[in-house]
Amino acid sequence: MDSPALDFTSAIYLGLGHASASLRPWDQLTTGAPAALVEPPDADVVAQRLAALQGCERGLLAPSTLHLFWDLFGALAGSGVAIYADVGIYPVVRWGIERAAARGVPVRGFAHHDPESLGRRLKLDARRGWRPLVVTDGFCPGCGGPWPVVEYLECARDYGGILVLDDTQALGILGHSPDADAPYGKGGGGMLRWGNVAGPDVMVGSSLAKGFGAPVAALTGGAAAIRNFKAKSETRQHCSPPSAAVIHAAEHAFAVNGERGDALRSGLATLVWHFRSRLAQIGLSAAGRLFPFQTLALGPDVDATALHERLLRRGVRTVLHRNRAESRDRVSLLITTRHTEDEIDRAAEAIKRALTKRRRL
Repeated sequence: MDSPALDFTSAIYLGLGHASASLRPWDQLTTGAPAALVEPPDADVVAQRLAALQGCERGLLAPSTLHLFWDLFGALAGSGVAIYADVGIYPVVRWGIERAAARGVPVRGFAHHDPESLGRRLKLDARRGWRPLVVTDGFCPGCGGPWPVVEYLECARDYGGILVLDDTQALGILGHSPDADAPYGKGGGGMLRWGNVAGPDVMVGSSLAKGFGAPVAALTGGAAAIRNFKAKSETRQHCSPPSAAVIHAAEHAFAVNGERGDALRSGLATLVWHFRSRLAQIGLSAAGRLFPFQTLALGPDVDATALHERLLRRGVRTVLHRNRAESRDRVSLLITTRHTEDEIDRAAEAIKRALTKRRRL
């Protein structure tokens, strides 16, 4: 009998499934009213727990990061700001920026992972008197490294601006005080905790659907900034709020995180180390360092699409995606706590055989 297919496409890194029996029950799935009129039960409590985890003053929940960034950037039109975006930002963030641009907000791009490029842009535009919004992701799965959040924030502060961070990848995985025993850090509060960054001039939009496995989003930051967002938000007026089910899933995720989150992260790090070691044994490497999003380092002569398809035929599902900074297709494997070392060994062997077959053609 053939071995079951191996799935390396899920970003639920800590393996949190939130089965219905594990959640507190609810009397009603939705209030039937927008959040601007009636905040869903427990939404504020859950949002404040996340804000505290990240080191922010206040927070609020939304159905998705698309809702958040659509509102956040759309509300900025006419407020004397300009947006400075790292060219490698995630598409959902870019869609929100495009809405602001359509409303007349100046938008400038700067080189990926390059605070000096940002600094030059800000200096060039300083005479215009714009208040800069520096926009970046917390972690780049494409190149596998934490973004220079501290340096970006310093640049923004030099010109009286703020930092807007999409921390979806790092939330639940990275945290404070990383060391040899806790390579991801502790607590899972994301890039702000990892970089020891805080302040009212930082706003963070995050989906909890990856590290915490709950399909709901949150905006966190200074109390005044969150109040201003609430007052101007259009999706909170015209769209349905998060359901009771996803709010209770987020609540459950925080309970698990508090009880055994650091142990789950330690086990995840062990699996990622094992994967990287197995790659090294077959003469390969991957971008991603110890982060569970591992992108195979392939030579320019390797067709990523063909490799992805050969692995699929061998029973290994991988992620085929475009590197936003390099405009090049890549093959990635996402490691979660649900994987075993044996499954990782099988995946590494399949990669070896798929590449060997290519060389023989």
